[in-house]
Amino acid sequence: MNKTNCLLLAALLAAMPLAGAQGVIAAADPDVAAAAAAAAAAGFSGKVVETTNTAGYTYVLVDTGSQKLWAASTLFDVKAGDPVSVSAGTPMANYHSPSLNRTFDLVYFTGGISVNSGTAPASAPAPVLPAGHPPLPGAKAAPALPPGHPALTGQPAGKIDLTNIKRAEGGQTIAEIFAGQKQLAGKPVLVRGKVVKYNAAIMGKNWLHIRDGSGTDDAKDNDLAVTTTAAAMLGDTVLVGGVVTTNKDFGAGYKYVVILDDAQVTVE
Repeated sequence: MNKTNCLLLAALLAAMPLAGAQGVIAAADPDVAAAAAAAAAAGFSGKVVETTNTAGYTYVLVDTGSQKLWAASTLFDVKAGDPVSVSAGTPMANYHSPSLNRTFDLVYFTGGISVNSGTAPASAPAPVLPAGHPPLPGAKAAPALPPGHPALTGQPAGKIDLTNIKRAEGGQTIAEIFAGQKQLAGKPVLVRGKVVKYNAAIMGKNWLHIRDGSGTDDAKDNDLAVTTTAAAMLGDTVLVGGVVTTNKDFGAGYKYVVILDDAQVTVE
């Protein structure tokens, strides 16, 4: 077992605290929190001084005349110098974009950014949501689920390449975890897979589903639910260490046969 896996497993056994998730802003400084809440509620406008595209999103740094604020929305055409109006959105503090390898002190995710008189096309395909923010305003409602349960949203697993996912050293495949659930219940496991569903900040945790190409839809042993305080993105390859919990019942008839609860997740 390599050093990374050993450290991860040791952390599980020692029940080490997990790293805090990146999420909706909850700044310790009340002035910062108040300013963020006001900008999120009212929106803002100004001139673009920097822009970049990644993972289905366009990020813009907007100079409002009194401050410079980052905002992001579905891909649209914009360039430095363009005047824009940013509609009300969700502020994210200390948001790290793995695809950009960049951490933003604060970025507003919004359903619309107007450029001059134009906006991003309403028919643009729904993007893969960055880790740690709620659905965009106007997004299609999720199916009804028990109170407090994460919405079952995400990119269809068929669109995520599950080939050549290496078994975690000293670990199990997802199918093996399901097959050995009785023996593994209450014990720590390591598993590597790709994130096929992700929902953040539900009941104080981030919820994700991973697949590694093992198991089948018919046998229902190919998709593993995980709760964590770590952040990830759809399509990320992750190393997950957690204690196996079986028959986890959240009420209203909604039950997980197998789940790794309060797991440690490392994006690779």
